[in-house]
Amino acid sequence: MVKAVIEGVRVAGIRAAVPRARHSFVETPEPFTADEAAKLHAATGVRSRRVLADHLCASDMAVAAGEGLLAQLGWDPAGVEVLIFVSQDADYNLPATACVMQRRLGLSTSCAAFDVNLGCSGFVYGTWIASQLLRGSSATRALVLCGDVSTRHLVPGDRSTLPLFGDAGGAIALERAEDAAPMYACYGTDGRGAPHILVKAGGRRHDLTPGLVARTPEEEARLFEDSRLRLNGAEVFAFTLRAVPPLLREVTEHAGVGLGDLDMVVMHQANKFMLDHLRKKTGVAEDKFLVDIQDFGNTSSASIPLAISHRLGEPLSRGRMKMLLAGFGVGWSWGALIADIGPIAPPGVSEIPDDFPPLTLA
Repeated sequence: MVKAVIEGVRVAGIRAAVPRARHSFVETPEPFTADEAAKLHAATGVRSRRVLADHLCASDMAVAAGEGLLAQLGWDPAGVEVLIFVSQDADYNLPATACVMQRRLGLSTSCAAFDVNLGCSGFVYGTWIASQLLRGSSATRALVLCGDVSTRHLVPGDRSTLPLFGDAGGAIALERAEDAAPMYACYGTDGRGAPHILVKAGGRRHDLTPGLVARTPEEEARLFEDSRLRLNGAEVFAFTLRAVPPLLREVTEHAGVGLGDLDMVVMHQANKFMLDHLRKKTGVAEDKFLVDIQDFGNTSSASIPLAISHRLGEPLSRGRMKMLLAGFGVGWSWGALIADIGPIAPPGVSEIPDDFPPLTLA
């Protein structure tokens, strides 16, 4: 694995944003039966999830989290010189969504802004990238925004994905601070896992752009199916149990700490069944292992900042916590970060109203 030590950078704040609209298959089971919905809830731990309004995008949730965080910190937007948007749901093929965000957030034109196309591991990757940019440049403050609209990739009636995924956005603010405790990070990739969490159509390999010759009904039907999420649950589970325990061993050894030295472990909130197995396999104490999936579902790149913002606002506002953050999934891609976080302004979760002004080019 790639290992990094990040010195002189601190976490200044964390925030999340979710749509106001909520849906629960436990309460409204169709297309499942009530018994099927209850069993799915028991297995996944998801009782309800948030679903974004059709006219909004992942960028809007991330911007809402970012705007709230800037206001909470009292940061002048012009002082943020690095902006990274981590998402698998860009607004456009081009330009990069981060460029449009830079204008909306009121950041200076001296700001470096770009997108990173990652999912479940994206938050810890984005935090590492932004931290290294701060250390290697004249910039002093960075904002990493993340989010996905996973509900729009789902096949109606697919029991493996439909009750599991929700929509959310997250934000983390970083700044240079020479007295900050070092952060320790490890990252890895195995492209053999690429077929197992896949939206096949939409890029240039399987293009959805209309051609000069009209597609046949059969071609349209195939592209509709290929533009939806395919998830091989058995392979995902096997990969997770194979890759994540060694990831935790390596990052704790790299940081020179044991699991008992950590105040909290926050992993990508994949599903309760998987998280329970990971906790037992890695030996993390139950009271130091955050599971926060019941009210939001699996929110991809936003799941870690959402879990922190929803459950750890009060303790992070009171003092320092030594935290291990780990993301894993689509790619296969994985990464972990150990950081001392706090005291910071209490992380919180904002609800986005349906009339939230969307990000626009104009």
